[in-house]
Amino acid sequence: MIMCKTSKEIGGMGHSLKRKEDARFIRGLGKYTDDVQLPGMLYMDIARSPFAYAKIKSIDKSAAMEIPGVLAVITGEDLKQYNLHWMPTLMSDTQMVLPTDTVMYQAQEVAAVIATDRYIAADAVQALENSIEYEQMKPLIDPHKALDADAPLLRPDKEGRTDNHIWHWQTGDQEATEQAFDEADVVVKEQVYIPRIHVASIETCGCVASYEKAEGKLTVWMTTQAPHAIRTVIALVAGHVGLSEERIRVISPDIGGGFGGKVPVYPGYVIAIAASFLIGKPVKWIEDRSENLQADSFARDYHMTVELASTKEGKMTGLRIKTLADHGYTDAAANPSKFPSGLFSIVTGSYDIPTAFTEMDAVYTNKPPGGVAYRCSFRVTEAVHAIERITDVLAQKLGRDPADLRFQNFIQKDQFPYRSALGWEYDSGDYAPALRKAMDMVGYEELRKEQAEKRARGELMGIGISSFTEIVGAGPSKDFDILGIKMFDSAEVRIHPTGKAIARFGTKSQGQGHETTYAQILAEELGIPAMHIQIEEGDTDTAPYGLGTYASRSTPTAGAAAAKAAHKIRDKARKIAAYLLEVSEEDLEWEPG
Repeated sequence: MIMCKTSKEIGGMGHSLKRKEDARFIRGLGKYTDDVQLPGMLYMDIARSPFAYAKIKSIDKSAAMEIPGVLAVITGEDLKQYNLHWMPTLMSDTQMVLPTDTVMYQAQEVAAVIATDRYIAADAVQALENSIEYEQMKPLIDPHKALDADAPLLRPDKEGRTDNHIWHWQTGDQEATEQAFDEADVVVKEQVYIPRIHVASIETCGCVASYEKAEGKLTVWMTTQAPHAIRTVIALVAGHVGLSEERIRVISPDIGGGFGGKVPVYPGYVIAIAASFLIGKPVKWIEDRSENLQADSFARDYHMTVELASTKEGKMTGLRIKTLADHGYTDAAANPSKFPSGLFSIVTGSYDIPTAFTEMDAVYTNKPPGGVAYRCSFRVTEAVHAIERITDVLAQKLGRDPADLRFQNFIQKDQFPYRSALGWEYDSGDYAPALRKAMDMVGYEELRKEQAEKRARGELMGIGISSFTEIVGAGPSKDFDILGIKMFDSAEVRIHPTGKAIARFGTKSQGQGHETTYAQILAEELGIPAMHIQIEEGDTDTAPYGLGTYASRSTPTAGAAAAKAAHKIRDKARKIAAYLLEVSEEDLEWEPG
């Protein structure tokens, strides 16, 4: 039973509240990027490449410019004049905003049209796409072939590069792992391929960029999960033309789903900003569903060779994994860890495996940039899939029930805090009862009997088991970093004279319910009713700097920041109360309502 510290009226932790944000959503009153309307606003659409790899021989703007309402056609050569044709990725790689000579993946942005109406812009893009001449080349889409000595060099723009290999990473004790495999009674091996996926949020990506020349300030409403980090990237891209960070305001309104796909800076954002900066009017760009599915960042595309060693009784003794990661045309993973592979080294999972070694190589191919989608930037999903799949393979090899094999190899409760063979410290856990409870809830033994009966009749019935140990939070700077600014989040809490409160955060909800969760944390700590605490986030001009919302990090980081800020308020209130009551601070106790 949950014991609540606060009353139902206060609504602190443990109370079931109606979500504060839902009142506007269920009435259709959410405000999304496409709802932003500004005086004199123009519209942008993007011409995209039909080829995965091709030289641009010519771009004829005339047919598009002849359409009434079309104001400009922007190409890579136009942006090159302002040194805005390249931009950094969140992995310190580089990416074209618009190409000047070569397209590197199908649906890559090639040119942009600015018009007075979005449908005029769409018509002009169609005319423009028919007026671009390409010299098609054979694309490189197999990551294994990308490492061949005779493979075409895909990134000649990178000085000193002679192949398509991006980086190599490894961790663990290779020698001890090799010994464990040499001495093992049983070794199982599996080739695991996790293909590309796309998050396909209900809302696609887009922005409204508005540059005010008189003030020299840029305001961008955009679909981003990390407003402050995006502001920093925009400043890195456009600082040389006067758009330094203090002159940029990023506003992230309500978001219709993110799942990691709204973390990166997409070329469309930068083109819209450049257009507004040069034309002096607001520019809106909203991608359609086809653009979203074809060109926005993907995830996975991992080719893994997974091996597991054990005794004949089933005790796991060693894990070895070799991975080839297809990153597409550029390394654009939104990876907030210090490791290029993200958190793949959590791959030993819930099991007490004494030795492990994993290595990974990333390569360029003629595919859209990969690495940003649900759980992929951390690579936890790939890691869990690898260890759980090979555990099932071992169970089949030994003729064991997969649940029993897991019970045998779980990290035991008395082993915590536990340090894994790949260096992660697990603070706590009790995996066996958790799995047992799940099995009891679904009637596992009865399902096995049903499975046996159906198989006797020639019918197939599968039963899957997975034990998921996930690393979340993305906060401690010893392991986490992005763009060299570490990983942290912030909260600012203000108490009004009437006893109500407002709190601002550097995170950004995409449906997680931050306005309710943060209010309950503060209600718990301050005794102010949750319904009287206003939560704001997503505006870089008002919110404290934070690294955004993804990877289940908002409550552990920003929620903790809220609790810490509340403690400071309590300390200050105690000082004031002690002075007014003419007593010692130690004589006062703070009690929740």
